Amino acid sequence: MIKIINWECLEEMKKINYDIVVTDPPFNIWYKYKTYKDKMKEEEYYDMLSNIIWKKPAVIIHYAEQLHKLSIKLWQAPEKVISWVYNSNTGKQHRQIAFYWIKPDFKKVTQPYKNLKDKRIQKRIAEWKTWAKLYDWWNINQVKNVSKDKTDHPCQMPIEVMNNIIWILPNDSIILDPFMWSWTTWLACKNLDRKFIWIEMDENYFKIAMERLTNK
Repeated sequence: MIKIINWECLEEMKKINYDIVVTDPPFNIWYKYKTYKDKMKEEEYYDMLSNIIWKKPAVIIHYAEQLHKLSIKLWQAPEKVISWVYNSNTGKQHRQIAFYWIKPDFKKVTQPYKNLKDKRIQKRIAEWKTWAKLYDWWNINQVKNVSKDKTDHPCQMPIEVMNNIIWILPNDSIILDPFMWSWTTWLACKNLDRKFIWIEMDENYFKIAMERLTNK
């Protein structure tokens, strides 16, 4: 199922059925987007985020401090928090991925063990347990300007981050991203054969996503 909506998210979310919100929202740091004004008053900003995910399973990517404030606003701690770290020239080199009202299943993704000299790991390998479940610390580079997959959107999410998120959620869920931005959530859902809905208010970013959609 594919549904793409070019409109403001809070109004449209009242009209559609979905199971889980997965989003990398605007961070309210005065970033210069083309249409969206990224400079709300703090109380207004957290009202907006809390209204988007209120008592609905949700995965939010944000900085740690902002997720703490959002949790206070919601009166709800995340079920799980994953650290996404990256090497950059900015002051912040990590973000958190918070799971509200839903528990991710890390056993759905496997990866090589990190410390092969650990005797416990060696024992598991000897027992043919050759792969580890997904860890809660993801070292994944940001999308660079020189990347062949880079779009015109300034804050493009790495596909590996979104692949991991979508993979550890229930298979039969309808995923909603209320801030479509540059199509990455859609591509992850497509890769993993998941149902999804997108909302994007900016006409230019909407066109970018539609171009990527038709070229994939």
